[in-house]
Amino acid sequence: MCIFCKIAAGELTTQFLYEDDRVLAFRDLDPQAPTHILIIPRTHHADVEELAAREPETLSHLFVVAEELARVEGLTGHRTLFNTGSSAGQSVFHAHLHLLGGRPFAWPPG
Repeated sequence: MCIFCKIAAGELTTQFLYEDDRVLAFRDLDPQAPTHILIIPRTHHADVEELAAREPETLSHLFVVAEELARVEGLTGHRTLFNTGSSAGQSVFHAHLHLLGGRPFAWPPG
């Protein structure tokens, strides 16, 4: 069982910023911005592509939750992103949306 599945199952404790029957949100342990929140589906999907194919309504819901959290956090701008595959920086193979904000971001990223 992956670390995010353990969090979703209540086996590992963390402070949730948001939770409902489909998703959970909590702060990243290694933040890359002043605000860095992870929004995960409760169900396991290895990456966003698998999530989109199997639960497109949950994928959409992740973005609805991200927008609400950005508002609650007082962000005037933010970045949302998925890393898909280890070469793109994915280190936990459970789909998760990053919500980043609180500082300027450069383009192109990375």
